[in-house]
Amino acid sequence: MRTEWIAKRHGQSNVSQMHYARQGVITEEMNYVAQRENLPAELIREEVARGRMIIPANINHPNLEPMAIGIASKCKVNANIGASPNSSNLEEEVAKLNLAVKYGADTVMDLSTGGGNLDTIRTAIIKASPVPIGTVPIYQVLESVHGKIESLTPDDFLHVIEKHAQQGVDYMTIHAGLLIEHLPLVRSRITGIVSRGGGIIARWMLHHHKQNPLYTHFDDIIEIFKKYDVSFSLGDSLRPGCTHDASDDAQLAELKTLGQLTRRAWEHDVQVMVEGPGHVPMDQIEFNVKKQMEECSEAPFYVLGPLVTDIAPGYDHITSAIGAAIAGWHGTAMLCYVTPKEHLGLPNAEDVRNGLIAYKIAAHAADIARHRIGARDRDDQLSEARYNFDWNRQFELSLDPERAKEYHDETLPADIYKTAEFCSMCGPKFCPMQTKMDADALTELEKFLAKEKEVVTQS
Repeated sequence: MRTEWIAKRHGQSNVSQMHYARQGVITEEMNYVAQRENLPAELIREEVARGRMIIPANINHPNLEPMAIGIASKCKVNANIGASPNSSNLEEEVAKLNLAVKYGADTVMDLSTGGGNLDTIRTAIIKASPVPIGTVPIYQVLESVHGKIESLTPDDFLHVIEKHAQQGVDYMTIHAGLLIEHLPLVRSRITGIVSRGGGIIARWMLHHHKQNPLYTHFDDIIEIFKKYDVSFSLGDSLRPGCTHDASDDAQLAELKTLGQLTRRAWEHDVQVMVEGPGHVPMDQIEFNVKKQMEECSEAPFYVLGPLVTDIAPGYDHITSAIGAAIAGWHGTAMLCYVTPKEHLGLPNAEDVRNGLIAYKIAAHAADIARHRIGARDRDDQLSEARYNFDWNRQFELSLDPERAKEYHDETLPADIYKTAEFCSMCGPKFCPMQTKMDADALTELEKFLAKEKEVVTQS
């Protein structure tokens, strides 16, 4: 789709969507997004120019189908995949990508740390993906020095970041907001630092007693991102890893720095979204969303969860989807899914499916709560199908049609039951929706009630 669009931009020093938007240009990507979102193209351009919306679209990812992340667009969902040294490989990760796309992932992050050659895995995923791909370059940076954190140099970071950009990565998590002066603020936490990238940067700073190299070389990263139209996903290295640590001084200090870095990237017309907290009690979620908007000048907010309780290992796709729905309702632009394996192990294909569906529910619920145009249309259509006992139409409109049909057919598998006016819960005699409120019957009832009221009034 994008091959001809991209060809016109080669040789330009800045090919970012924000750069064109600020010049008054509506790119082909913006037009495509406008059609997907059912919004005016000029509104898309204005939101991208302002920084409240991003269109992650690396010029080296031509098979991408452009999408938008921002408060003016529908709430989006990211799915994480990635091979590890202990589990999975290239074939399994491409299969997970295809599964994530099938079940509606708006973007996919490749968090591979092993399981094969990282460049080979990444390029295979990008080549196969119609959705934006995100990465966390610091994982490969650490692998390039064989895990010796203290030996890392700024050039190591910049080399891998440019490699990812050349390969077609659309957005990257960059842990530039964690400063050396923030580290003492974690002293009172139960879980300390839970971000893998944040942990690597913290250990480097503790060893060298020097400032975060991603912060000191932020302008160098900007120059790389301009060339390829890579979007920043500014990492929250000090995100809370339990509800006890939520909204503490460490988290908010980093958030302030992330706001400064956002505006610095915008000075060069580079797109930015900001990552958000992982574990937050329900009563603090609205505060966190509003605080991010305030500190980061309304750059799109991208949150992990948030998980609203810490006691449900094996069910954290549920604990986090609760928080995700609330966060989306209050203005979060994209939700990063959590699978049942969170805190326990590497997700398999079924975990990806369960986590993604939980988050598609959360994002859709948020769109309904925000009264987005057309958000409830599918719900109303499914409800009509349910009332009319059109089982096949119900399955078709479901977020996971295969699962819906599977559960129905466990007890009533025969085709005849696809038109039956009952399910195995109520059976043929007890379904309340068999009581049809047709217009003629209701009219007669209204006449009867009117007469009864008249009799009472006269007496």
